[in-house]
Amino acid sequence: MRSIRLRILMFCVVLAIVGVGAWQLLPDSGVKKTPIRVGTTDVVSSLDPAVAYDAGSWALYSEVYQSLMTFDRGSATPVPDAATSCRFEDSSLRTFSCRLRDDLHFSNGHKVTPEDVVFSFRRVLKIHNDNGPGPLLATLDTVDSAGDKITFHLKTRDATFASKIATGAGAILDHTAYPATKAREGGTVDGSGPYVLKEYKDGVSATLEPNPQYKGAIKKSGTAIAISYFKQPEQLNAAWKSGLVDVTHRELPPSVLSKLSPGAADIHVNEVSGSEIRNLVFNVHKNAPFANVALRRAAAWLVDRAQLADQVYSGTVEPLYSVIPQGLVGHSTSFFDSYPSVDVSAARKVLERAGVQTPVEMNFAYSSTSTTDAEAALLKKQLETGGLFKVKLTGVAKWQAFQDGYAAGKYDAYALGWIADYPDADNYAQPLVGTDNSLSNGFTDPEIDRLITHTQEFNDRARTAQDFRTLQDLVAKDVPLIPLWQRTDYVLTNKDVTGGQYLSDGTGVWRLWELGWI
Repeated sequence: MRSIRLRILMFCVVLAIVGVGAWQLLPDSGVKKTPIRVGTTDVVSSLDPAVAYDAGSWALYSEVYQSLMTFDRGSATPVPDAATSCRFEDSSLRTFSCRLRDDLHFSNGHKVTPEDVVFSFRRVLKIHNDNGPGPLLATLDTVDSAGDKITFHLKTRDATFASKIATGAGAILDHTAYPATKAREGGTVDGSGPYVLKEYKDGVSATLEPNPQYKGAIKKSGTAIAISYFKQPEQLNAAWKSGLVDVTHRELPPSVLSKLSPGAADIHVNEVSGSEIRNLVFNVHKNAPFANVALRRAAAWLVDRAQLADQVYSGTVEPLYSVIPQGLVGHSTSFFDSYPSVDVSAARKVLERAGVQTPVEMNFAYSSTSTTDAEAALLKKQLETGGLFKVKLTGVAKWQAFQDGYAAGKYDAYALGWIADYPDADNYAQPLVGTDNSLSNGFTDPEIDRLITHTQEFNDRARTAQDFRTLQDLVAKDVPLIPLWQRTDYVLTNKDVTGGQYLSDGTGVWRLWELGWI
């Protein structure tokens, strides 16, 4: 998922948490009735799951929509949610079916039906929005229903399909309340998730109340939540310091995160090896400057990840040398193997052999915050070392405008983050480097596509390791993107709030219902 989304797991056990604790709800008479105030810099691009594929939007979808399957806390194995059961029909891994619960209702009172489920999946494929989750459903051919049974017919074998429908791409919508061929406008939601959206102000706030009609995998009732959206990390930090929010998640300034003390008495600091990575993406469409692979390889010789991690992120991120992050099956260091150090001479030779005149002028865009401004400025300096590139920076203030810009091919290069939708290396393959990927950069490679398809054939994910390593070697050779860093995920809660250690666990689910008053 794109994080701002951009939406790295160290999936050893899926969790590595600092400050883990347990809590129980007090009797009703002892529980605070005021909402828990959560602050974040992740913005919501749309309330409609068919047209959004970013961290802020999908975090909210986890609360207000329901999918056939979901992930239990800390588990990498999907379990039924709106379904009573789901399974592959046979060993071919090309027919997947679920039985829908009979006791589900949308927040508008309408009953959830198999027709709604079929409608929701067909709608994602039909709308096929450039910023939507279509790439996640690349293996889905058709979907139909008979009685309470929904059947998915896949184009190819896909052992990861259960995980994919457990994401925001599988959000179930009321077919009478959402248009079939275009996005639903407005600030309301009709979902069957654990929360009801009571009020929404675009880019400002969202107010959630527990859904008394919810039935599914979540067995606890959450607390009312008031989400505040901040444009800048410094604004979130100011709200945190002044007590205007009780919980912060994504993203305080790096200089603040680097000084956190997990043992502080007045706050709870929860660290999870997160699913977020960040890449420098190249527009490789025909006639774009970076359609020439020599330019991309030269740039790969100039990026200094360690300098970015130290000077911009104060050591809160780790340099990343592959499109698949550390902790996942098949991770390698393909970019380190191919470009082991910053080498201006090597970059110059690549361009000279290709007959490229320097400096190469390039337009580099990014979603602007104080942190990404600093990152872009340093990347510009690195790329311009030796006079090989001349970089024009374009910081875009509005996330949606930035998405629309790179989807339309307006930028030569752009920086994007990525957060796992589900805990598998597959989620960093098709959506990032497969044909028709979600980065909209025009990259396609038949051998990479073949490897992606092959890795989807195995239920035993350990058997995919070599294919993923080969894929990463090809990415380092073709350089459709340059991996920059992977980040630890931080959740801060004040001393009166518990459950922060479960809010973000690397499964792609935002678990606001785990938060409670002490």
